[in-house]
Amino acid sequence: MNKIGVTELRELIVAISERVASERDLLNRLDAALGDGDHGSSVSTAFEAAVEDIAALNEPSLSAIWLTTAKALMNRMGGASGAIFGTFFLRGVSLLREREGLDKAEMEAVLKAGLAGVKARGKAQLGDKTMVDALEPAMAAFAAAEDFRAAWSAAAQAAHEGAETTRNLLARQGRAKYLGERAIGRIDPGAMTVALMFAAIDNYWRANCK
Repeated sequence: MNKIGVTELRELIVAISERVASERDLLNRLDAALGDGDHGSSVSTAFEAAVEDIAALNEPSLSAIWLTTAKALMNRMGGASGAIFGTFFLRGVSLLREREGLDKAEMEAVLKAGLAGVKARGKAQLGDKTMVDALEPAMAAFAAAEDFRAAWSAAAQAAHEGAETTRNLLARQGRAKYLGERAIGRIDPGAMTVALMFAAIDNYWRANCK
């Protein structure tokens, strides 16, 4: 498959929601070491709300699905994390308007816009022990691949490796920065969430898109 339509985009959000929900406890444990311990619960609830809100759309479109997801993350997660994860989706909405399908280059542009939004909103760069450490390598891997199948697989692998790198980083942004060296040895929960998102899309693509 070389195009993502409304059905596929909706099902990608469902796949992400299911994967995040299945790893809710893991994300909560990671967050407990660096923050309030509720990241898994809040991001899972937000994606579940996104799935429900998308299903209720009278006229689903690519932009409506992306915008609905952004709103659910911002409203249901709350706080800085909700704003940042919501921004990832929100920044791509304008690129989806009037489109009925996305090829790889167009999807890449949407995701890159999201990355730029996350970096601007969170004032984070690669190496700061945030979701950027998973998201930026994922985007580089996606861009380098030739087609969707290879792109999602490469992005999922790069996001996982990026999330793992946060274990040995000193936090320079987010709540974890106040822990100083005590944060070293802990994986950033936002980065792990990004890894789970791309893993979910990769698994969906392998199973459903030939």
